[in-house]
Amino acid sequence: MKQHIYHLSHIDLDGYACQYLSQRCFDTIACYNANYGPEVTARLAEIIKKIEQDRFLHGHTFEALILITDLNLTTKEAGWIEKEVMRISAKLQLLDHHASGSQAAERFAWYKLDTARCATRITYDWLQQHYAFDAEQYFAKIVQAINAIDIWVDSDPLFEYGKVMLGMISGAREINRTLFPEQDRALKLSLIEAAREILPNEDAPIVLDDSIHQLKKRFFLQKENDTKDNLVALYVTDLLTTDKQRLTITYKNYKGILGYNIGNTSIIGNACMVHNPDYDFYMDVNYRGNFSLRSNNKLDVSKMAEHIGNGGGHPNASGGKIENYKDSFVYAEVRAFVQNYIDEKCQ
Repeated sequence: MKQHIYHLSHIDLDGYACQYLSQRCFDTIACYNANYGPEVTARLAEIIKKIEQDRFLHGHTFEALILITDLNLTTKEAGWIEKEVMRISAKLQLLDHHASGSQAAERFAWYKLDTARCATRITYDWLQQHYAFDAEQYFAKIVQAINAIDIWVDSDPLFEYGKVMLGMISGAREINRTLFPEQDRALKLSLIEAAREILPNEDAPIVLDDSIHQLKKRFFLQKENDTKDNLVALYVTDLLTTDKQRLTITYKNYKGILGYNIGNTSIIGNACMVHNPDYDFYMDVNYRGNFSLRSNNKLDVSKMAEHIGNGGGHPNASGGKIENYKDSFVYAEVRAFVQNYIDEKCQ
């Protein structure tokens, strides 16, 4: 029976590198990412729902495996996901190296814990053992570099290279992962692949460090070269435009696009308004409830900002703050909160 992989991993270099490997091992795979805490349970619930949807569409023609890497679970979380997996007749495997998961590892057979290796190393070895992955050791060096920096083996000759990769991934913030998780993940995995290609070079850490800006530009480049900020703005604007039905909010009789923690509003907000003449305003809210507004002579957003957020500014560029803002790592919840807040202000 064909196997479908649903892979949840952490949001640092080690976590994304696990997915870099799994995507090269499995033909049918869906990836998800989470930070520690309640987001883990939320993403696992999302995976369970996705498996049920896939089974509804395709029947029980595949075996579902939930793979969790670089994330530790509490015994309560582990007990919950085990029951859910049994309910939907799926399989479960966790590969991690955080000692804080020792109690869960002792209790659950599918919970593999090894504090002596990073999650990428554990995942690589597991894929080799169970799926005959990378018999040519094609990815061995990049795994070694990630292992060296993640568990801090500074005597390893690839430690400095791992250090550059660590900063490369933590600094890849051009795409908001809550709003556009697939594209954010694609950026980071493309950087890891580029790092693997550079690794054989002499002075590889310096070569990679010098190349990061160009590697990002290469990812965002569409037709014509431009500054990285402009390339990112065009890329994100295209994402917002393509997905605008999901991102739509209203203020009185005006229609807007709501971004979440995107930033660079002067460029992206204005580009969004130019590319979407059927919309009246663009709003970007961050995790603290601060928001920026942009319009293109269709709505005086200074008055809107004053009305809903004790803010102000210019008719086409303003900002403010949402009172008692409640943040979420689920965009639909952010959008619902903002829309309800605006509706209450307009009553």
